[in-house]
Amino acid sequence: MTIQITRLSDPAVRAFVTAVNNHDREGFMALLAPGATMADDGTERDLADWTDREIFSSHGHMEVENESDGGRRLVARYSNDMYGEMRTTWSFTVDDEGRITRFETGQA
Repeated sequence: MTIQITRLSDPAVRAFVTAVNNHDREGFMALLAPGATMADDGTERDLADWTDREIFSSHGHMEVENESDGGRRLVARYSNDMYGEMRTTWSFTVDDEGRITRFETGQA
């Protein structure tokens, strides 16, 4: 069973999932604080390169199964044209202005 995007607790995370699923690169980038960072399966990645390859060029899509930590930790079925579907975890750090300063993802 999935959680409707509109019911996700944290506004920044809700906007992140919405931007991913709508393939809204501009909206996605507006959510990120200057200098934002990310890691995939524990390895630091170049955020612009990774999001282009793993999300936007490959039609990424998230179906959230569970949230915790005030909505800043997710378990989601993530799919894209490159890898198909996989169960993933996502964690977010959000600054006082509601912008994402870091996110980490990996297989669940």
